[in-house]
Amino acid sequence: MYKYETHMHTFPVSKCAKATVEESLRYYKTLGYDGVFITNHFLDGNINIDKSLPYEEKIEFYFSDYEKALKTGSEIGIKVFLGVELSYKGTDFIVYGLDKEWFLKNPQIMDMKKSEELKFFIENGALVIQAHPYREAGYIDHVRLFPRCVHGVEVINACQDDFVNNMANIYAESYGLIKFAGSDNHQGSDKKNLAGVCFDTPLNDEKDFVNRVLNNEMKLFTIDEDGKETIV
Repeated sequence: MYKYETHMHTFPVSKCAKATVEESLRYYKTLGYDGVFITNHFLDGNINIDKSLPYEEKIEFYFSDYEKALKTGSEIGIKVFLGVELSYKGTDFIVYGLDKEWFLKNPQIMDMKKSEELKFFIENGALVIQAHPYREAGYIDHVRLFPRCVHGVEVINACQDDFVNNMANIYAESYGLIKFAGSDNHQGSDKKNLAGVCFDTPLNDEKDFVNRVLNNEMKLFTIDEDGKETIV
């Protein structure tokens, strides 16, 4: 099986991340992963930049870690893919399948209601996954669900407890949403318990990933703190 990390943050783009691109990629390489998705917080989230800067300048900074990762991944032999994590008052979504040029051409997304923005991404061929939908924290006023605006939800997030993940699983089953998994890794090699998706054959690119997920060709897996892998 070919393993992929689907939810990972890197410093300096994500303000909350503790690990650089190079550290993170080398860690996943030692674990035998075929690839990782860089899913840093977008301009509406916890990004490490002055948000008063022009949109184009912010986009250039946003994609800088991903572009570094492409170079590092090529050097060490691990594939790198792009994902974008959107935020709305502590409610997060990961978007796969759109590139830097698309974001440069569509600055209007910053003025859209979140439900309209998510639907716009889908209309443009993206895969949209709600991350940890039942996560609770002091900065999250209440749980928000967008079942008509996403393809699926994380039913396994390696940073959340069983209750949060089990509630997400019930939600996915009730609405017929795709079940998804990711580590939400902000710590690089310090993050020992992981989660992700795997396939029988390697991914070609982000579009291939989107198509395979929509066609239900993936399996979910976890890795516990002792390194034991489990296909879910």
